[in-house]
Amino acid sequence: MGLKVAIAGGGASHTPGIILTLLNHKEFPVDEIRLYDNDSVQNDDMYLIVKTILAKKKLDVVLIKTEDPAVAFSGIDYIFSQLRVGKMQMREKDEKIPLAHDVVGQETCGLGGFAYGLRSMKGFVELIGYVQQYAPNAWVLNYTNPESIIAECVRRAYPKAKIINACDMTIAIEELLCKSFGYNRDNWVPVYYGLNHFGWYHSIYDIELKRDVMPEIIQKMQTQGVNTEGMEPSWAHTYNNMCMITKHFPNNIPNNYLQYYLYPNRMVAESDKNYTRANEIMDGRLKTIKEAVRAIKAGDPDAADGFASTEHGKYIVDIAASILHNKNDRFMLIVPNKGAIPNLRQDAVVEVPCHVNATGAEPISLRFDIPDFHKGIMEAQVAAEKMLVDAFFEQSYQKAFEAFALNQTIPNADVAKTVLDELLVANKDFWVNLH
Repeated sequence: MGLKVAIAGGGASHTPGIILTLLNHKEFPVDEIRLYDNDSVQNDDMYLIVKTILAKKKLDVVLIKTEDPAVAFSGIDYIFSQLRVGKMQMREKDEKIPLAHDVVGQETCGLGGFAYGLRSMKGFVELIGYVQQYAPNAWVLNYTNPESIIAECVRRAYPKAKIINACDMTIAIEELLCKSFGYNRDNWVPVYYGLNHFGWYHSIYDIELKRDVMPEIIQKMQTQGVNTEGMEPSWAHTYNNMCMITKHFPNNIPNNYLQYYLYPNRMVAESDKNYTRANEIMDGRLKTIKEAVRAIKAGDPDAADGFASTEHGKYIVDIAASILHNKNDRFMLIVPNKGAIPNLRQDAVVEVPCHVNATGAEPISLRFDIPDFHKGIMEAQVAAEKMLVDAFFEQSYQKAFEAFALNQTIPNADVAKTVLDELLVANKDFWVNLH
């Protein structure tokens, strides 16, 4: 008997990559897929694409689309979550409103990330409520951002929920480094720590070369840069900035998103305030989906051939397979600290190596203290994120203001309040009522 899997946020553009990975995965047999989304148009589009893929592959997999949580989750085994509350139109506001005041405008970082967090918490808590009602034994594997904030929120609202919060950014970084410098990621045992989109590599042991290869990779990043051939310009720029960070802070490989926290002035100066990443996606990936749907409806099933299995999809399905088969495979996951980083506050939500088995994620203790520089900026960001979660549960404007003022991309409380007030108006249909 195969597994029943639901995709929460089924209309999202990453759905084909996840489903193609599911269909190709030898250790995770699926016989039913349910697409759940509150946007019936996007869900219909994705249903058509996936149905065409299944027909072309002649696979006997039941495919269901629904906007009803009872239909989506009753009797389900695994739920892959990729919610985007407010869709790309609200992401555009997350990016452009802060940039208009010369502070970082980004999807998960800065005040745009906090705006997204307040929307996501509301949608995600509702989702987990449905799961607890209709499928309390199902595992939720979450890609919904901002992950640290989501993880803290769910920990408070549903402490017994069976959920694993994962981010594929470290995988993307490692794949890029291997492509750039000729390593094999299958041979790596990386040690990484931080918050989501806010961390550093401590070491990368190569089992074939029998040594920590991180020092030589840093040197190559500093002198050669990385191979960004074929990348979208914004991502190429991000990875080039990652190499720049290693020149200023040469002891660790940084998460590329640290560019927003260490150099917010540069990021604002380099941004197009009128055309942001949200616009790139709307003009790129989202248009590609609409074009594929139109072509399929016009009688061209080959239009579904443009979608492929991705590392994004493989990562989350590999985690599910490790749960299913009690494999204890190793992943970078977002979990409560509880000693994983010994000298960081215990109630932080951190991203560290974990083993995954039938009971969920088991964090691996680092067994060393992280440097004061990393600890200091992490503690401040943890406090800001916790206050944002407080603001959500307490519906507190004051807590939201304090969180915005403490965010590590913000120069002063004046700009924090101005941006908060504008984002509050823009998100009136999505945030809890702050008072």
